[in-house]
Amino acid sequence: MIFVIEDELHAEPKGEFATFDDALAELRRFAAIPWDEHPNRAPCTSSKTCGRNYEVIEYDETTKPYWTERSRTEVLKVSAAGVDWAAGFAPL
Repeated sequence: MIFVIEDELHAEPKGEFATFDDALAELRRFAAIPWDEHPNRAPCTSSKTCGRNYEVIEYDETTKPYWTERSRTEVLKVSAAGVDWAAGFAPL
């Protein structure tokens, strides 16, 4: 299995990880970065009113020719309004 962080709003992958916990640790790092700085700055022209909606997607990477999606979990939203963790994922 492989775990990918993706900004669901912009269909933009943000990294591949060996475990869900590794991906979650990276999202905790993202949450500490202001919404208008990389990697949280949205690529759209309305970046001041847009944001990021980060999900962790679990893929079976052994399926060919394309990975098979096994699960998708919404974890974190980052915008000008602040950081919003999905239930159960608030920082430690």
